Amino acid sequence: MRAPLVLVFAALLLAGCSPAPAPANGAINLYTARHYDADRQIYAAFEKETGIAVKVLELNPDQLIERMKAEGEYSPADVILMADAGALWKAQAAGLFQPAASPVLQEKIPAALREPGGQWFGFSRRARVIAYDKAAVTPAELTGYASLADPRFRKAVCVRSSDNVYNLSLMAALIERWGRDKALSWAKGVVANLARPPSGGDIDQIRAVGAGACKIALTNSYYYLRVKTSADPGDKATAAKVELAFPEQDGPDRAGTGTHVNISGGGIAAHAANKDKALKFLEFLTTEEAQGIFAGANHEYPAVEGVKPPADVAAYSAFKADPMSVEVYGRRQAEAQGVFDEAGWR
Repeated sequence: MRAPLVLVFAALLLAGCSPAPAPANGAINLYTARHYDADRQIYAAFEKETGIAVKVLELNPDQLIERMKAEGEYSPADVILMADAGALWKAQAAGLFQPAASPVLQEKIPAALREPGGQWFGFSRRARVIAYDKAAVTPAELTGYASLADPRFRKAVCVRSSDNVYNLSLMAALIERWGRDKALSWAKGVVANLARPPSGGDIDQIRAVGAGACKIALTNSYYYLRVKTSADPGDKATAAKVELAFPEQDGPDRAGTGTHVNISGGGIAAHAANKDKALKFLEFLTTEEAQGIFAGANHEYPAVEGVKPPADVAAYSAFKADPMSVEVYGRRQAEAQGVFDEAGWR
């Protein structure tokens, strides 16, 4: 009776979610916390190349983790995708992955962009950058993340909430780089500089800068590129006013550690019934075709070295990235939230 009870519990836990289809010949079940149109293009390309169908269940990260914990060994998931290294680490801590032994993945995905034991791999990159009002701020004023806490920007900063995983991952990296005391001091400085309470997503922060509600804001690079390439008149007006600064770059009087870079990635589910097909899917994500879709359709940076992004992404690709292993972001996530809470960053 164990299997029916587990499945009933999972259904009750997340009654609003449609159950994933059972595995079928020539198919894999994908549980994903990525919600991008680009991904559907990748699934279609994989199906065309291999004849393996991709059955998709989209959830937010916490829902995905809780569902799979409830399903246990009876989970139909073959592959898990997440949009942040911190979320991947949480899934790993819950025992939801198994190691993928793949020379292809080991060769193509740089060591800093994957879990050392092969539990998960990064397949696209995004930079955490500063959007600024070109009429009010110069790039020289934005040399690093510390600039967000500079008193010159009192009541001029827009950010999203502290429990957002992108901010948690950035804070985790700052703790690793600076130590907890300096990271806490920085967070308090940012709170003192807020133009409004944290709210909304990254695109909301960019639009707030464009509307004059603040002068600078934290955002992921690909959100800005969405706005910049949008056909919407309002977004075009925003893009004309707002530009990106890449923090922690080298300069005449400083040696930058590099801009914080996060990943989207995934791995093979712990109880995958279609492990071989799941591995084929992960390896497909490293192909030039899939990497090109990540960059071309969603404005992310390729994870595989040597893949050339389209012109709009390439125009923002010439920056020094922090070489820190993304595995750090999850390991320090709880500490990062504690720092935010102590600083009063809601």
